[in-house]
Amino acid sequence: MNKKIPSLSITLATGLLLAGTVNATQLVYTPVNPNFGGNPLNGTFLLNEAQAQNDHNDPSLNRSTAGTSPLERFTSQVQSRLLSQLLNDVQNGKTGSLQTDDFLVNIIDDSGALTIQVTDKASGEISEIVVDGLGAN
Repeated sequence: MNKKIPSLSITLATGLLLAGTVNATQLVYTPVNPNFGGNPLNGTFLLNEAQAQNDHNDPSLNRSTAGTSPLERFTSQVQSRLLSQLLNDVQNGKTGSLQTDDFLVNIIDDSGALTIQVTDKASGEISEIVVDGLGAN
């Protein structure tokens, strides 16, 4: 039994010597969110994560901002095509007009001076575009 006591005391003495060489530091909290002092490079990542988890819809947005309906796109394309045809007819010496829901377009070719009158139906405002020198080649 005497032999066990010296080995136990040597183990305890060695443990106490080694325990004195251990160093410890304070725990320091570093925030992640840049709003609270965290790294500013985390901002984009955190915003993308929040947007990916957001499944709420804004009730103030109405359908008109989301895009146009297929009927509205078709109507716009037809009006654009008719106006293009009207301008092509001016090259052949023909004049004409186009009436849409919002505007009245009159195209007049007066011996080389092209006049385009656009009338806004809602306000009655008239815009006139005059191009001279079309007949001179």
